[in-house]
Amino acid sequence: MKKLSVFAVAFAAMVFASCGGNKSNQPAEQADSLKSFEQSQIEAAIKMNVDSLASEIGKLKNLPITAADANETFKLTKEELQVKPDYLLDSDVAENAATLTEKYRLLGALEVDRKIARLYEMETGDYDKAITKLAADINDPSFKGLDEGVGVSETTQALYDNMEKNGRINYFWQIAAASLIEQLYIINQNSDKFLTAFDDEAAANVTFRIVLIQDALNRLSEFDPEIKPVADALQTLDSLNATTVSELKSQLAEAKEKIAAARKAIIK
Repeated sequence: MKKLSVFAVAFAAMVFASCGGNKSNQPAEQADSLKSFEQSQIEAAIKMNVDSLASEIGKLKNLPITAADANETFKLTKEELQVKPDYLLDSDVAENAATLTEKYRLLGALEVDRKIARLYEMETGDYDKAITKLAADINDPSFKGLDEGVGVSETTQALYDNMEKNGRINYFWQIAAASLIEQLYIINQNSDKFLTAFDDEAAANVTFRIVLIQDALNRLSEFDPEIKPVADALQTLDSLNATTVSELKSQLAEAKEKIAAARKAIIK
């Protein structure tokens, strides 16, 4: 006799348990129960997968240009400090965030911009206010208890664990995508300077990070329609697969318009 599958066994058990009940409702109830069982199995498998992807993200170092303002490994010259960047998001964009999803994305992006503003010794008071307001509007308990000085844009394992515990892992991946795209956009504005902070391992980490985030977004988009636009935006960056700094520089230049379009699509 052919071996019964797990789903077939579950179905047979439900049929047996339903004997003696309302026969007119049995087929619908059985179908609903089977669908619910299959759905829970799919969701469990996806969660296991994204947990693994988050673990891999947690092992990667943050991009050198945003880690720099904490460890001071990347310095601008006096001449470079005189030319302030005009490509950062205005802090006022936080006022335009209407949905919770948009607020999470903007929070990640504005944290990145605040770090770049600090590198250029710019006044960051407006960024501080915008970021504080977004965090208050979001009111996510996951942000509490993180190490001092670690922002949500760094998407650490600790942040993922907190957001998983609070049922907000979908938002974790939206933050991860928004902050990464913002960093790629910024690097492209002055790659000759910013890429001096990278070695080949850091360059490879960037493209591996894209793959990990893209995989998670694609899996979660089946259940969360708000993730689909982010997954689609990141999908356009498939050409980034560098393993060296020189490869990353040329690939970023070739994908410059795509990165700008992805930024516009998910960071509004």
